[in-house]
Amino acid sequence: MQKISKRTRVLATGVALAALGAGAFGAASANAAPAAAVAKADVKNKNTMQTTHLTIKAATKAAEATLKAAEKENQRVSVAVVDRNGNTIVTLRGDGAGPQSYEAAQKKAFTAVSWNAPTSELAKRLTNAPTLKDIPGTLFLAGGAPVAAKGAPIAGIGVAGAPSGDLDEKFAQAGVAELAK
Repeated sequence: MQKISKRTRVLATGVALAALGAGAFGAASANAAPAAAVAKADVKNKNTMQTTHLTIKAATKAAEATLKAAEKENQRVSVAVVDRNGNTIVTLRGDGAGPQSYEAAQKKAFTAVSWNAPTSELAKRLTNAPTLKDIPGTLFLAGGAPVAAKGAPIAGIGVAGAPSGDLDEKFAQAGVAELAK
């Protein structure tokens, strides 16, 4: 093995320390630059509002109760729970549920929370307002039920896959009822 001279070791240590120092300076500079460009985003309370949302635990509890109600009647369905903005909180695809049921359940849940009404009722409104069905993400078939708190919609439960929309909606209502317990 070749011996390294003391001069070489001192020189190598100096180069390593210089590289570390340069790296630390670069990291500090990179972190400092964007902070100066960020504007303050604090807003006054009069410009905000508070809303009520289901927790993931409550949404899961409702979805499981919905799926259980369907399984009791030997139905293979998918269940979706969406928040007030139509964003999916949880979905469950029951064993043997059809491939179309997953998306249909989400759309029914979205439709129910958007109009704060069961989708079976909304389907009846299509005779007077047929263009409603042209709104993206909606599905005007029975099987969606809104979830409300203090009179305002906070979520929707959609079910799809049973032989009829009436059955889908019956199971969705079981999920809504679970949240009232």
